[in-house]
Amino acid sequence: MDSVAIILWVLLCLNSCFCKGNPEPGCIGSERQALLKIKKDLKDSSNMLLADWRPGNKDCCKWKGVSCDNATGHVTELHLGFSNGRLKLGGQLSPALLDLKSLSVLDLSNNVFDQTQIPRWFWNLTSHLQYLNISGNHFQGNIPDLLTNHAALVLDLSSNNFTGSLPAISLNMTALDLSNNALSGSMLRFLCRKKHRMKLEVLSLGGNHLSGEIPDCWEKWGRLVAIELCDNNLSGKIPPSVEALTSLQSLHLSNNSLHGEIPESMSNCTELLTLDFSANQFSGEIPPWIGERLSNLIIIGLRSNMFHGRIPDQICGLPSLQILDLSHNNLSGNIPTCIKNLTAMNSRNKSNGTISYKTSKGCFVDNIALTMKGVVFDYSTTLKLIKLVDLSDNNLSGVIPEEITTLIGLLSLNLSRNHLVGKIPGNIGAMNTLECVDLSENRLSGEIPESMSQLTFLSYLNLSYNNLTGKIPSGTQLQTFSSSSFLGNKLYGPPLTNSSRDSKAVVPTGNSVGEDVDNGNKVNWFFICMECGFWFGFLCVACPLILTQKWDSYIFSTLKSLQNKFLTFLNKCKIL
Repeated sequence: MDSVAIILWVLLCLNSCFCKGNPEPGCIGSERQALLKIKKDLKDSSNMLLADWRPGNKDCCKWKGVSCDNATGHVTELHLGFSNGRLKLGGQLSPALLDLKSLSVLDLSNNVFDQTQIPRWFWNLTSHLQYLNISGNHFQGNIPDLLTNHAALVLDLSSNNFTGSLPAISLNMTALDLSNNALSGSMLRFLCRKKHRMKLEVLSLGGNHLSGEIPDCWEKWGRLVAIELCDNNLSGKIPPSVEALTSLQSLHLSNNSLHGEIPESMSNCTELLTLDFSANQFSGEIPPWIGERLSNLIIIGLRSNMFHGRIPDQICGLPSLQILDLSHNNLSGNIPTCIKNLTAMNSRNKSNGTISYKTSKGCFVDNIALTMKGVVFDYSTTLKLIKLVDLSDNNLSGVIPEEITTLIGLLSLNLSRNHLVGKIPGNIGAMNTLECVDLSENRLSGEIPESMSQLTFLSYLNLSYNNLTGKIPSGTQLQTFSSSSFLGNKLYGPPLTNSSRDSKAVVPTGNSVGEDVDNGNKVNWFFICMECGFWFGFLCVACPLILTQKWDSYIFSTLKSLQNKFLTFLNKCKIL
């Protein structure tokens, strides 16, 4: 994925968030000097972010981004991440950070620090920090083993240029985000060297170059709530030991080279809310137990695999399901009529737009890549607002069940590139929240239902290459779509023109791209004017030499008149 797959949204309750301290005891002098040294190594090109960090401003607890302990005056938090807006910090990391002995929270995310390897002294901060975020910078080099931490550390190093293998981590670490770097090698050492139960709850390693199989040693990682391994080079099958992940709520394995069937051992992960196996080589049938055992699922993403067989009716037993993406597989049979039982799709979500999962240190926000309106988007902050059914590019047959129109909260419906027959459901207009409808490349027949004109939010429509007939409903926004939305049918009326009514693409007959096509009906005025010019010259020069003198005056006056008329004609030729 282009964006960080799991965003740590830490809601730390350490004293009180962003506390500013009382006038007494106020900022400690030695720590104020440390902050000034830190500022000296930073670059604040705007002179705004650290404007109040100056010697004359004595109470450093009131400086921007600084929080102190109310009782002791020690600096406990530095919030210098500036993801909102164009103002960012640059420069280098200062060793004076080590002088802040009570620092527990350090956020330097989304700045523009120099492209450099992080100095080794910096990692010593993790021995007492509870939250460290340096994501979204240009830091590079290897990440050392982080075994000295005794606090419950939340560590976000995502979206940098770190290389090398995965580091060993301490038993107490609760969240680790190393996504979107250039880490490589196997996961074996990282996962399987542990002899004690790990406290890790969030593991995000997506967007790297990890390879090899997923190790079969998850028994010590039973507290994991979220695993994100997408966009790597992982191969092999899902190991049986995933049955130990009984607290798992989100599992992202998309865009790897994993194969085999979905193992039944996963039926033990009954807390799963998000299951994303898209763009792999998984095969076999979609297990019915997904709908029976994983009853809390909100997202099923199985796009671009090799699943075959029917869509199991048990999928309809998922009342919380909002996203069902089974596109680009080899599924066959009918669309289950029990699809009406997906009750979460029967109304529009009025809550906030995120799907987030609680951990002991706060929560994280999930995301997934979905195809909407013909384009792949990453959805995160608005994910909970998305309700989608995508069954495109399979071998489904039969009719589109009328029951699908009960999903009135659906935003996107894609059934394209199947073998569906029959009519478009007449009550499709009841799905009045639809923004995207793609029914192209099927064998649908009959007329476009008049109720489709009620889809006032519709911004993407593709009904091309079916057997639809009749007039396109008029006086609606259906006329605002391109004629390509209706090609390959026997339809008429706007936006189809006479030339597009036959629903065949016009292929240029020229030899080069962009060459104009000669339709045989245009008049070539250049050659007509050339021919007239020849005869005018002949009349003006040859005739007076042949005819007798008595005709001179008559012919001269006649030719003069013809010349005036011809000059007028030539002017018209130039205009044309």
